[in-house]
Formats: sequence, structure tokens, C-alpha cells
Amino acid sequence: MTSEEPNRSLMASAPASSSRTKEDATSDTWKPQGYRFWLILASLCLIVFIATLDGSIIIIALPLISRELKASGNYIWIANSFQLAQTVIQPLCAQLCNIYGRRNPMLVSIAIFALGSGLAGGATTTSMMIAGRTVQGLGSGSILMLVELVICDLVPLRQRGTYLGIVMSGGAFGAVLGPVVGGALATTNWRWIFYMNLPICAVIFPAIAWLLRVQYTKEPTWARALTRIDWIGSFIFISSSCAIMLGLVFGGSEYPWSSWRVILPLVLGFFGGIGFFFYEGSTFCKEPSVPPRIFTNRTSVSGFYIIFISSVTLQWVCLFWPIYFQGVRWTSPLRSGINFIPFQVFLIVIAVVAGVLLTKYGLYRPLHFIGFSLGMLGTGLNTTLSRQTSTPVWVVYQAIYASGQALLTPTILPAILASLSEADVAAATGVYSFLRSFGWVWGLTIPGVIFDSRFDHSSSHISDAEIRHTLQNGGAYEAAGGEYVKSIPPVVQDQVVSTYVDALKIVWIVAIALNATGMLMVLVEKHIPLRQELDTTFGLDTKGEKGEVNTELARGDVDGTESK
Repeated sequence: MTSEEPNRSLMASAPASSSRTKEDATSDTWKPQGYRFWLILASLCLIVFIATLDGSIIIIALPLISRELKASGNYIWIANSFQLAQTVIQPLCAQLCNIYGRRNPMLVSIAIFALGSGLAGGATTTSMMIAGRTVQGLGSGSILMLVELVICDLVPLRQRGTYLGIVMSGGAFGAVLGPVVGGALATTNWRWIFYMNLPICAVIFPAIAWLLRVQYTKEPTWARALTRIDWIGSFIFISSSCAIMLGLVFGGSEYPWSSWRVILPLVLGFFGGIGFFFYEGSTFCKEPSVPPRIFTNRTSVSGFYIIFISSVTLQWVCLFWPIYFQGVRWTSPLRSGINFIPFQVFLIVIAVVAGVLLTKYGLYRPLHFIGFSLGMLGTGLNTTLSRQTSTPVWVVYQAIYASGQALLTPTILPAILASLSEADVAAATGVYSFLRSFGWVWGLTIPGVIFDSRFDHSSSHISDAEIRHTLQNGGAYEAAGGEYVKSIPPVVQDQVVSTYVDALKIVWIVAIALNATGMLMVLVEKHIPLRQELDTTFGLDTKGEKGEVNTELARGDVDGTESK
């Protein structure tokens, strides 16, 4: 398929669900119906909140946890095992949602997340902690993908931006509170960083079980359902993704980038990814987890690149604003987290505004173009940051970049889905979620390499050889915000600060270039009207509910619902 229009044959081949009421069917504007919709939305906001909170909460407490568990050099896996598991599971989870519906995978994901939280909270060894964090990551990644998929099932394409903005704002709020809550719990009992998820999951689990009853075509037997899973493709995908992420994690931290232990997994992962896409398009793969057809038009491909590069730059900026506060202004880690709150506030508020604008006007390309323009402007202004920069100035800088990112956050997925069939919503959402998480990993790795390299190059200006040696080879990043930089003799302090400023300037300059590539891809996008009707096989099952019209599949009967 080369046309930008959705594949109508696919839409015709999939049973369409008339999940709108009779009143909706005669109305030009879709409106949410019934109390269940709003309760589901509230539940999704809460589950996204704890899933994202758990990804950021450990940052402050990690040193304490590592010391108590005697993690030594394995501390890096306590954080990265979560990110790795969260990333690789999403395309497979998307396919499972097409086979088993939405509610059952969501319940399993919540249960897995709770299990991982219990294992991590009760960990007595480093291995047990890493296992718990890995299980948590599997649950978190599935939850984040499923939340967006459920929104796509409940809301027409034209209105999705508004509700995605609302739900993702809950995630941004969790990211804001993560370091603060983590710091507070670390001073009392770090195990409650993980244990606190258990009562929240205990509330959400029955709520989702009760509320999220949706239609789906049920296979006659579990054996038949299992044969539909893309086992070989999923194995190749997960293996190659893990290999790439292992190389990124090891590079520059455990081993030099030139080490075979870094190069080999990166190369294997790269060729594994190529092999995966060949397999998915071959006759051997009967039901691909990532159908090649979702990459056959310029709008979806542009959207996939935009979510990847925007995730890279978002993590990039979120990683190095604290380094500016700690390395240049010499604030504490906790204070730097507080200073970063304006960024998160603007991200939350403008994301909701962006969703409303998309719903009102149905235009995503202008929002994407303005978003990357503000991204370029914000990172460009960051190159002027110094120790003397006043508080109002750096708050404005944060607001500019955060507003640009917020215009992108709720509007990229609707743009991707505009040119695809509703039958491809789950697969496209799985790829979208994977690229977002994968972008976060690159957003942690690339700027770190650039910063360390530039700092080492500029550190020749530091007159004290011992201090220079301590801060080289990644030492500057680790020393930021610690007591070491504050103990540097006054005569050398200005030299160290200027070296931090110089290294950060290069980091911001490269971020400008990355935002520019995103802007170029916006020019490749094509405007496609966003569908205003809700046409899905996974609509809410309202059969028998008082005050609501029974929903039926277009084929005349319900093949399966999750309420049965």
C-alpha cells in the first residue's frame, strides 16, 4: 500500500464494532457516554501515574539501595533492567491484545507489575532486586502501551489527542514526583518505594476487571489462540533489542566503546533487527506482530521517526538540566529536582492544550512543526546558560522547550494512525510505544558520551592535575551535585565551572540538530483528515447496562466479550 489513505480492504475484512449509541450515530461530534468511560479514564490515569513514578523514583534512592544490598558494580542493572524489560515487551503485548482482547492483558500486566514490586521491596540480594525490577519493567511496559491502546478503542481518532493528553499528564506528574518521593522514602525505609505500589494495584485491579469489559473476537480454544502468536518474530525482536540495549548500557560505563563487549551486541542487534523485518514480511510469518504494511506510507513512517527522536531529545534535556544545576550552580540533587519542576508543569499543562487543539482543528502537522521549532529554540537558548543566569531566565528556557515537547506528546500517535486501518491500531501502538521507550535509552546514552568526551577535551584548562584526573572519564557527571565539587579550592572552582559550561554547550548544540531532523520529518508528513467516527472491534461491551444501548458487532453477533 503506497497511498496515505487507510487500507479500506483491511477495515472491511475486520468486523466493525458499532460501539456508539444510536444518538451518537446521528451526531457529527462524538461525546463520551456513560459513567464507565470516566471511571476507566480515571483508572488509566492512576495506573500510568504509578508506572511512570516507578521509573523515576529509584534515581535518588539507588545509591542507598546499592550500599545496603552490596551491589557494587551491579548497581547499574538495578536501574537498567527495568528500562530494558519495559522496552522490549511492547510489540508482543500489542499482538496479544489483538488475540485476547484488552482487559485480560491489562489485568495480567497489573499483576506482573505488583509481583515485581513485591520482589523488589523484599529483595535481600542484588540478584533478587534485579529480578524484581525486570518483572516490574515487563508490567510497566505493557501497562503504558495498553493505556494508549484502550484510549484508541474508546475514543475516535479526532478526539484522541485530548484524552491522550489527559492520561499522559498523569505520567508526567509521576515523573515529577518520582525523585521527590524517592528521596523522602529513602530517608525512612527504601523498601516502601516498591511496597507502596501494592495497595494501589490492589485498588486498580478490581476496578479494571469491573469496568474494562470490551468486545473482541474470541478464539474457540486456547490452543488456537496460541498458534496466532508470532513466536519466532517476537524471539528475534526481543533478542536483537536486548543486544542493542546491552551494548548501550555497557558502552562508556562498564567497558570502553571500542571494546568487543560493546561492539558485538550492537552489531548482532543491528543485523537481528534487519532479519526481524525480513521475517515479518515473509510467507513464513502467518500473523506478524509488526506488520510491514504499517511502514508503507510516508505519514506513518514520519510519525514513527518523530516519536523516536522526540523521546531521545526529551530524555536528553531531562538528563542534563539537573547536571547544569548541580555542576554549574552547585545545588544539591534534591534542589535541582525542585528547580526542574517548572519544566514538568509546562509539559503537563500544554500537553492537555495540544490535545484540545488537535480535537478542535484536526491539524497535527502545525503542532509538530511548532513543537520542534520550540525544541530548537529552547535547546539553543540553553547554550547561553552560565552560573550567573538568573532564575526567571532559566525558568523561561525550561518553559519554551517543555511547551514544544508538550505539543508533540499527545499528537504523534493520532498522526500515525490517521494513515492506517483501525485493524492496525494495536500493532502501530505497540511499535509507537517501543520506539518511545527505545528513544529514552538513546537519550540517556548519546548525550552522556558527548558530555564526557567534551569535558575531557576541555579539562586541560583545569590547573590542578589531581582534580582534572578525578573529573575525567565520566567523573564530572558522577561528581555533579556531590560534596567533591564543593570541596574544590576557590582558585580552581571557576575553571571547573567553565569546563562544565563548555561541555554542556556541546550537548545542547547536538540537541538542536536532532530537533532539526524532527522538523524535516514533519515536512514529509501528509495531512490526512482524522476520522470522527469510532469504528472498532474492541468497543465497550454495554450489553444489559441500564440507560445504555446494547452494542453488537457488524456481523450480527458478539463472537466474544471479555465480560464472559
